[in-house]
Amino acid sequence: MSKEKFLKGAAILGVAGMIVKLLGAVYRLPISNIIKTEGMGYYQTAYPLYVLILTVSTSGFPVAIAKLVSEKRALRDFKGAYKIFKIALLGLFICGILSSMLVLLNAESIVEHLGNKNAYYALIALVPALFFVPIMSAFRGYFQGTQNMKPTALSQISEQLFRVIVGLFLTYYLLDKGIPIAAGGASFGGSIGAIAGTLSIVWIYFLNRKKMNKEIRSSLNAKEESVSRIIKNLLIIAIPITIGASIAPIMDTIDAAIVLRRLQSIGFSEFESNNLYGQLKGLAQTLINLPQVFSMALAISLVPSISEAYTKRNYSEVKSITSSGLRITLLIGLPCAFGLFVLGKPIIKLLYFKNDIESLNNTGEILQLLSFGVIFLTMVQSLTAMLQGMGRPFVPVKNLFLGAVVKTFLTYILTGISWINVKGAAISTVVAYFIAGMLDLSAVKRYSKVKFNMKEVFIKPFLSSLGMAVAAFLGYRLFEGILGGKISTLIGIFIGVIVYFILLIITGAITNEDFKILPKGDKIAGILYKLKLLK
Repeated sequence: MSKEKFLKGAAILGVAGMIVKLLGAVYRLPISNIIKTEGMGYYQTAYPLYVLILTVSTSGFPVAIAKLVSEKRALRDFKGAYKIFKIALLGLFICGILSSMLVLLNAESIVEHLGNKNAYYALIALVPALFFVPIMSAFRGYFQGTQNMKPTALSQISEQLFRVIVGLFLTYYLLDKGIPIAAGGASFGGSIGAIAGTLSIVWIYFLNRKKMNKEIRSSLNAKEESVSRIIKNLLIIAIPITIGASIAPIMDTIDAAIVLRRLQSIGFSEFESNNLYGQLKGLAQTLINLPQVFSMALAISLVPSISEAYTKRNYSEVKSITSSGLRITLLIGLPCAFGLFVLGKPIIKLLYFKNDIESLNNTGEILQLLSFGVIFLTMVQSLTAMLQGMGRPFVPVKNLFLGAVVKTFLTYILTGISWINVKGAAISTVVAYFIAGMLDLSAVKRYSKVKFNMKEVFIKPFLSSLGMAVAAFLGYRLFEGILGGKISTLIGIFIGVIVYFILLIITGAITNEDFKILPKGDKIAGILYKLKLLK
């Protein structure tokens, strides 16, 4: 049952994530074409620091809440589970106040230190989000602990919807006042989105109060934990997770601090350096983040599922969930990575057509380099969740830290080489996630005692993805001379998707069980089974 909940929870969050990313594309693409690489440079200078502060104040607690709540509920101690949520909510409320005040009072000095003073408006506009997101994350953690992913999904969609509407309006409206202020308008959309997401999940919470009270009344008698004990348990889980989650935004902040200054040290002006940084973070890395929708959905669903199985000492279920989680992660990461590599430049030219051709070509090359990182980034996210569910939260922290150290040195060295310049940051990112991913994989095998089936978990997804990439590239090249770059890119992507689905069925990489998590999946699987296309 735990495995089925994990798969369905991941599917719900995956669908929500796709909607969020589609809305994000509606948001990011026109904004990138309005404020161009200059404005995206200001936006992306502020955004990593915002994410870092937000990560410190929130990231560990939703996972800790989900894990502790799921453990209490597995023992039918619903009263104890609710008490954990209330204490965590108060703590995150305080975190929201402190983090928002920190940025509000120090925004000007922060952007000056980063060497990009025009990013001030983009940073200050995110202050309200720093207050509301921690509150929202407490509610998400509680619902995830009950393995009910719908409230999180609905709050994500409402958050992004308002972000898009307000962000686009303000970017257009403020453009006449200058690109730095317009970039601030784009940022403020994030704050409005955070307010909307918080209000929506609080509303869902109150709609579920009657059901929750009924559960609490039916709770089995258990020794009530003290407030200090609950806080200690939350911190034991949250602190290592927070440290681990902070490493990725720390790497982005390192990029913001190192890349801009290193580029200027080898002869690029502040304006040129900002444009290159905008190509890296504002355009190319935006596309790299798309596959994370699914890997993060898996990760969020993995923690309570593995934790529940561990609490019940159902180790065979732990192994089953772990193996399924990694296989599905690779079914997502590999095709995305190969597809972005073979169609990197055409995709950039399709999406960011308002930028000049030199910027588009350079961004395409950056995207091709970053594409390899998709495989290891998605692996890191899922494997980290597995280790957290097994009660080993410090292991992925240590592994990602080692990757971050290597990245820092590589970024400094490579971006200082004139012919590599900003691409050095992309290369170092791939290396960092490769190191962390391989170390995490080794740790999961060691602690879960699982023996991954090489053919099912690794080889079939790889071959299917490779075939997809070849088909997509050939489809693009075949139609490029006839229909032009943009239409042929869309055709190539469409061919790739169809071929990938066919290859998954032919190789047996996708199973009958996988279809169960899809809407009407049972019927689709039944038809394919009758046609002897599904094993």
